[in-house]
Amino acid sequence: MTRKNSVTLGIISILTSMLWVSGCNSNDNNTSVATELNKSVSAQVGPRPLFLVGQMQDSELKDQLAQCASNSFYRTDFSIGHRGASMQFPEHTKEAYQAAIDSGAGIVECDVTFTADKALVCRHSQCDLATTTNILSIPALANKCSVPFLPADAVNGVSATATCCTSDISLAEFNTLKGKMDGFNPNATTVEEFMDGTPNWRTDLYAGNGTLMTHAESIALFKAAGVKMTPELKSASVSMPYDGFTQQDYAQKMLDEYAAAGVDASQVFPQSFNLDDIKYWIANAPEFADQAVYLDGRDEQAGFDPQNSATWSPSMDTLAADGVKIIAPPLWMLVTLDNNKAIVPSEYAKAANAAGLKIIAWSLERSGPLSQGGGGWYYQSIADVVDNEGDTFELLDVLAKDVGVIGVFSDWPATVTYYANCMDM
Repeated sequence: MTRKNSVTLGIISILTSMLWVSGCNSNDNNTSVATELNKSVSAQVGPRPLFLVGQMQDSELKDQLAQCASNSFYRTDFSIGHRGASMQFPEHTKEAYQAAIDSGAGIVECDVTFTADKALVCRHSQCDLATTTNILSIPALANKCSVPFLPADAVNGVSATATCCTSDISLAEFNTLKGKMDGFNPNATTVEEFMDGTPNWRTDLYAGNGTLMTHAESIALFKAAGVKMTPELKSASVSMPYDGFTQQDYAQKMLDEYAAAGVDASQVFPQSFNLDDIKYWIANAPEFADQAVYLDGRDEQAGFDPQNSATWSPSMDTLAADGVKIIAPPLWMLVTLDNNKAIVPSEYAKAANAAGLKIIAWSLERSGPLSQGGGGWYYQSIADVVDNEGDTFELLDVLAKDVGVIGVFSDWPATVTYYANCMDM
């Protein structure tokens, strides 16, 4: 690093610290300052964005994106690191978070759950340790798993299973684990085979020694980097209250760790699929509720149709009236195809905008190779036109320009960073 770069980064660090410690009089002021800081922080987008551009069908969008190839790129809040940069790094590890930060994500996610001694830690699910960590390779901890490893029985058509939860172990024990790429081999007859299940379109090149993080450690990392934070309060797999620990205690403790770290509420986007958690924050932590994100899982309701508002409960207007400000559905709920097979906003997206709800979408770069056709679950509403890797940018362009999302979660944030910079968002 040159002396000039060191001085520049030093100034940025000082300004960022001033923002964290003092706060501003309004979220708008904080946003303005953070935006200017983001423009000063370089991002390394690597080769993937241009690979995607090269795969696109000829269009004005392809030409516009290609012309940005030699640009310099910078951090942007439009780019949100989904579990870090989990396409290539073990999710919710220090390494995944740092990769997201380096690739320009202005906001990074820690999914929050808790251990047996009620310490908050970063894991996508309370009971995903068997597939995201090395717990099964440590006999003393594997024996504590809710469901210890059971080998596959091919003769009887039984798949290999194991269920290991953060609530099965203490924080001290959690801290001895290492993260791995999420996945397992259902045909495994040994622990080693079970753990060797990374999807073939991901990589284990960076998965040898993933550093797990507590929620508080993630806050410290993100604060030092000057990025915003979006913690998701995960649904507990244990019955609540848990040893006297109520859902409200859980929701409050997550926010308390930001206050304890001196993080201004304007830097935090707390999330939950549980609408009652959002309502709790609205009633009890209004400074955080202003950016609380309702993760929309209404598609699990019988008969749900993003093209038919009569199937949505509660309605968009009801959500807005109850104080919800930001809604975050999966990608497919926001788009559909018109009669010409063009990607356009869904009725869901139109209704959310009409109700005054801001929208965040999830999750780009999580579907594997689009060239295999259809794009899987995340692309289901536009599957008929998804047949090449460049469709990632086709969808992203509609989300940004036509749906008007304020941010996009991605397993590889560099892709969204490239787009947002190229479009001068």
